[in-house]
Amino acid sequence: MEKQLAGKVAIVTGASRGIGKAICIALAKEAATVVLAARAIDKMNETAKLVTAAGGKAQIIPTELTDENSIKNLVKATDERLGRLDILINNAGVTHSAKLQETLTEDLDRCLNINARAPFILCREALPLLKKAEAAYIINIASVVGVKAYPLQSAYTASKHALRGMTMALAEEMRGTNIRVHLLCPGGVDTELVQNVRPDIKKQDLMQPEEIAELVLYLLTHKGNAVVDELHIRRAASTPWF
Repeated sequence: MEKQLAGKVAIVTGASRGIGKAICIALAKEAATVVLAARAIDKMNETAKLVTAAGGKAQIIPTELTDENSIKNLVKATDERLGRLDILINNAGVTHSAKLQETLTEDLDRCLNINARAPFILCREALPLLKKAEAAYIINIASVVGVKAYPLQSAYTASKHALRGMTMALAEEMRGTNIRVHLLCPGGVDTELVQNVRPDIKKQDLMQPEEIAELVLYLLTHKGNAVVDELHIRRAASTPWF
């Protein structure tokens, strides 16, 4: 049986660990070529081996998401090496935990730069390539705090609200084109980021990165007229969002 993403090229940021790593492997199982974007080359090499073992192909492009030129190079190198782009997944993220009064401007800037500014620039730079695809997808990974808010997370919350707002505007702009724009807002996932900011959540209550990757794969392979704009994903043990 032909794999659903055979011949497709996907960029995944934050590909060295956590949700990004799980997404890369899920794409590989459907025979996609995955461009791994992150800073940790050793960990990206580990992900690349798993991508190959799962049936996909991997390209490693070290990327510093706080550097606009590095982001531009990610798209340029993808075009030069592979000649196409079908899928863009903005997954990389950082967090900060402190009272607003104790949050330094540099902490705010770091959250905004990586969680909102980098996806904005990457979407902008990737659109010309994505528009050439028969069917293209942009999936931005936000967070529960892109919709809700928690104390001690003002900088992180601001950045994820910004990402959600940008995604909504871009979805409107892309309406009627070959590009579908989606947003995922997961709650607690078993990653280093969540373990650092929410040590109060029991590990067994956290979602697994593979569960988020499965939903990404669903969005990429669902080609009907019913479009899912945004997915709110919570832990089974947490309070419903509605």
